[in-house]
Amino acid sequence: MTKEIAPLKPAATVLLVRDCEKHSDTLEVFMVVRHHQIDFASGALVFPGGKVDAADMDAELLHHLPEVERQETTLRNFKIACIRESFEEANILLARDIITKELVTHDRLEILGAKYRMPLQNGEVTILEMVRQEQLELATDLLGHFAHWITPTFMPKRFDTHFFIAKAPPTQLAIHDGEEGVESVWVGPNEVMIEADNGRYTVIFPTRMNIEALGKFSSCDDAVEDANSTDTFPVLPTMEVTEEGKFLLIPKEAGYSVTRRPVDPSMV
Repeated sequence: MTKEIAPLKPAATVLLVRDCEKHSDTLEVFMVVRHHQIDFASGALVFPGGKVDAADMDAELLHHLPEVERQETTLRNFKIACIRESFEEANILLARDIITKELVTHDRLEILGAKYRMPLQNGEVTILEMVRQEQLELATDLLGHFAHWITPTFMPKRFDTHFFIAKAPPTQLAIHDGEEGVESVWVGPNEVMIEADNGRYTVIFPTRMNIEALGKFSSCDDAVEDANSTDTFPVLPTMEVTEEGKFLLIPKEAGYSVTRRPVDPSMV
């Protein structure tokens, strides 16, 4: 009997980055540890993100986007979800005052966070209601398209996930929500790789590959510029079964250092 393939759910995640001076890294990315009771990637160190909600697709949101972004359609809903999720999970709001066109400041973020962060997460208010009430423009133009991963067909839950990258506003303070994310850290890409190998962090395969890709850049500006100027290649891992075991394959065109790795037994 052929196993039914689980349907894809659209999802978005964001690499919020800032420049730093460490012995092994020149930039840092904000990451959260997912709650152990969450059914996907529980306990793992991940980028903020989640599923695209129906409210993220509201056509009225077009009036709250930069004019240069209103014609773009393929990634629009993913970008909006990305901004909502980063606000919910990381307390970073990539939005501007609709009048002044200035990014939200720390003082205003504190007010908006107290008023909207948990209601958004609980579905009590929509992103449109928030930006309409507060006269905000979602700064989707600050998001560079970093990667596109599709969950393998053999997995019980599958996501069509677009990864974005953006410089964290220097006047905003990132912090986890205490609900989906129970810890948070600003961490360098090389540091993540080392600590994952040492067993301190649990890092799932797509996260590790994109952390490694981030580590090749010397600054945030370089990373964001590359994301804006380079096309992404969709990554749909497939399984290869050999006498040596099962292996996960990803296309070399995606540009990652790994194209074949042993499958974690817990995945299948």
